[in-house]
Amino acid sequence: MSGISNPLHRVLPYVLKPMSWLYGMVTDVRNWLFDHGVLPVEEFDVPVVSIGNLTVGGTGKTPHVEYLAGVLSSTYNIAVLSRGYKRKTRGFILANSNSTPESVGDEPLQIYLKLGSRIKVAVCESRRKGIMEIIRQFPDTQLILLDDAFQHRYVKPKVNVMLMDYSRPVYDDSLLPYGRLRESAHQVNRADIVVVTKCPAGLSPLSFRLISKKLGLMPYQKLYYTSYSYGPLMPVFTEDNPYHANLAALTARDSVMLVTGIANPRGFVRHFRSYPFKVVVNHFPDHHDFTRSDIEELKNKFLTLKGERKVIVTTEKDAVRMAYNPYFPSSLKQFVFYIPVSVRMVAETEDNDLAGDLMKILG
Repeated sequence: MSGISNPLHRVLPYVLKPMSWLYGMVTDVRNWLFDHGVLPVEEFDVPVVSIGNLTVGGTGKTPHVEYLAGVLSSTYNIAVLSRGYKRKTRGFILANSNSTPESVGDEPLQIYLKLGSRIKVAVCESRRKGIMEIIRQFPDTQLILLDDAFQHRYVKPKVNVMLMDYSRPVYDDSLLPYGRLRESAHQVNRADIVVVTKCPAGLSPLSFRLISKKLGLMPYQKLYYTSYSYGPLMPVFTEDNPYHANLAALTARDSVMLVTGIANPRGFVRHFRSYPFKVVVNHFPDHHDFTRSDIEELKNKFLTLKGERKVIVTTEKDAVRMAYNPYFPSSLKQFVFYIPVSVRMVAETEDNDLAGDLMKILG
């Protein structure tokens, strides 16, 4: 096996790097056309905050949208607009109590289930048309958060927020397909705010200085650091679940089967590795639709898992899809939980208030 794979690994860079250079030229030309007014950009009276990244997935966009929407909803009438990736519908749709992952997408539905009583959540493949429809239907809207829109330049945001995963810094990455960058790393200069996400505990002052130096931000750009806080396990299928699971109560004699369908599950898995129980990981591609065979395979793995107590734990985003999955066997549902994630600021200095400073910019 190694005799076959090693030569391939040596050849791949020579194939992928030229493709990355070509891809970079295309994205640079596109950005130049926007920068010089050749391609149209529309600005709206209602302030728009774009939240996105330079890399493909895994920076924590949805938790940060939830964080900002949750904090800012006490001051503004907020709407969140997403394109609704992988939904099976078209056009503008407002999330409601009858929405499913198929109708609005898993991430918008997750946001709606968490914050739907306080904000509006909508999807539309055209951000421009979506914004106009939100303003038409809800003229009292005071702020629109655009989910995953750093590359969507047809709308000019009031504030551009760019997220960067601590473990995958843009300055150490390469353009697609050789790396994970959607655009050249120097496009970080388009951001008004840069947030380094998923920071580990105990970052030293030197780490903060190195990140800041390598990013090379302009004086007008602000830099923040965040990490994740994990809550107690919650049942995926029913709040009246008779089976209770508490991570702190599980011992080395117990087993937890993790199921992930997110772009970067390393932080999620790392959290569970810190416990004494046995951890078995099942990873699927981002936004994965669990098929009947997937569910059957997971069931068989769970039944053969060793342990006095056994549970299945998944992410919030995967829980949204699982809850609407028609193939999930009733016998397994009581053992399936998700772990809520919330964003918290990492204080490099006392002035590390992302939401507060964003309100100052908005005025």
